Amino acid sequence: MANDLGFEKPIIELKNKISELRSFTEEKEIDLSDEIRKLESRLEQLEKDIYGNLQPWERVQIARHNERPTTCDYIEHLFTDFLEMHGDRLYGDDAAIVGGIAKYKGKPVTVIGHQRGKDTKENIYRNFGMPHPEGYRKALRLMKQAEKFQRPIICFIDTKGAYPGKAAEERGQSEAIARNLLEMAGFTVPIVCIVIGEGGSGGALALGVGNHLHMLENATYSVISPEGAAALLWKDASLAQKAAESMKITAPDLKELGIIDEIISEVKGGAHRHIAEQAKKIDVTLEQSLAELSKLSEDELVEQRYQKYKKIGQYTHVNDAIPII
Repeated sequence: MANDLGFEKPIIELKNKISELRSFTEEKEIDLSDEIRKLESRLEQLEKDIYGNLQPWERVQIARHNERPTTCDYIEHLFTDFLEMHGDRLYGDDAAIVGGIAKYKGKPVTVIGHQRGKDTKENIYRNFGMPHPEGYRKALRLMKQAEKFQRPIICFIDTKGAYPGKAAEERGQSEAIARNLLEMAGFTVPIVCIVIGEGGSGGALALGVGNHLHMLENATYSVISPEGAAALLWKDASLAQKAAESMKITAPDLKELGIIDEIISEVKGGAHRHIAEQAKKIDVTLEQSLAELSKLSEDELVEQRYQKYKKIGQYTHVNDAIPII
């Protein structure tokens, strides 16, 4: 299959062999059930070995898979009565970010997320999931509306980064991202953020300041792409695999560093293998998050968010006294 990844080749070859034996059994009416069972057992172990020991670069490949579920896919499976809203009331609409009002378990919520395409035509329309300033301002408008009407905010993160083009910079890309960081830090409603694919740089962080930050098992979250890091560090973008291994951008690494709250397991082979099943896994974590955060007061929500980000990183305490020489 064209969409299979390189490291999956042994699995695909074994599946093809099993399929051939089944076809041969039907055509020639020869009983090969024992051989098929042995190969199926071998396939199960092979999948466990490969998918259970994925390397950082392999997770990057899965996160970038062109059939990986998007924000719109999860909205369809997790929410009801979704009403999309458009425009930032300042410049225009940005299709790279979708957002609106929906119901989750019968309760109103605001849902916002990056949206990329799954083919060339849709990717051009969605600007490959890289928002312009008006996209972030649209998101902020919807968040402010959510706070006004006391609706929880749910953000899905999936972008290579904010669009770096000249027009975006002229319209205040950096200010739009910074404004989102500032405003999200102080909202008095629960904010749950979920990284579902690539979480790239400030473009991802602009939807990532929440009370809870979760990640899909094969998603990535980083300050720069592996290719960008390799180009900066070694002047060679082809060393992206080496960069991915040292950058600590995968869910297990970020969980260990205390940056994310929960890792949401993926269906075997990646979320694109079964969108409905993957949505169920997200549903469990999302429901738990909202139930936990709903118990907090407005002041407690802001304080919890503040403490969450304050704890990230390492600090060295220096004596306040300045030595006199």
